[in-house]
Amino acid sequence: MTACRFRDNLPTMLLAVDIGNTRTKFGIFDGETLLTKFSIPTLKNATRVDIRSAVAGSIAYPISSAIICSVVPEIDAEFREFISDEFAVRGAFVTNELDLGLKINYQPRSAAGTDRLVNAFAAAEKYGVPCIVCSFGTAATIDFVNDQRELVGGLIAPGMQTMATALHLNASRLPEVTIDRPDSVLQTSTEGSIRSGVFYGFLGMAESLVNRVKSQIRGDVKVVATGGLALLIAENTTVVDHVDENLLLDGLRIISERQIT
Repeated sequence: MTACRFRDNLPTMLLAVDIGNTRTKFGIFDGETLLTKFSIPTLKNATRVDIRSAVAGSIAYPISSAIICSVVPEIDAEFREFISDEFAVRGAFVTNELDLGLKINYQPRSAAGTDRLVNAFAAAEKYGVPCIVCSFGTAATIDFVNDQRELVGGLIAPGMQTMATALHLNASRLPEVTIDRPDSVLQTSTEGSIRSGVFYGFLGMAESLVNRVKSQIRGDVKVVATGGLALLIAENTTVVDHVDENLLLDGLRIISERQIT
């Protein structure tokens, strides 16, 4: 398939791509405006042909630049080739070594997930410092950026659906279930009991972890949540101040605008 071509008088856009463990999210920006976003499943053995097929018809804008954050290195090369073939642009990948204006206290720095670094950077830019940045997805990560723009540290825990999947894989009689908010803590079926245990267990864990981080911090601090389950968690707890589902995509946009890459 040949690269997409557009008339010279049409505006050009930035394609931001967040390759996560479960889903890959795409955002198309015209300046600071997010025109559209969508996601596809992340498949570690996907080829550029598979990616093109999954994306087909979803990008109807002229793309002049692209920036990618990935935590699935197995498919980085295929995404690079897909973007080059489809839009005739070179996709810039965020690396751990970028100077984001944050002091990174992570050892070794090369092991830090680029998604965590971009989220921390974006939260500091959009909401100011100090801030606690929570990402509720396949994994739950919580990081703290102090008032000196220092990423002090953080933690990683299983995400909500990951907890449910682990129960299914390790207990023969427990089915895998999708997670949402149960209407009651006490349930009368196996499926309902799993949903309740995972949902309220994760909620309690998230609240406890945020409060434990706060206990090591002096003064007030904003808590910013992102990720697929951020809104669900925020609606059922008081520890989250801001929900920003586009935090990482916005971070990629800012990085691209400043030509940090």
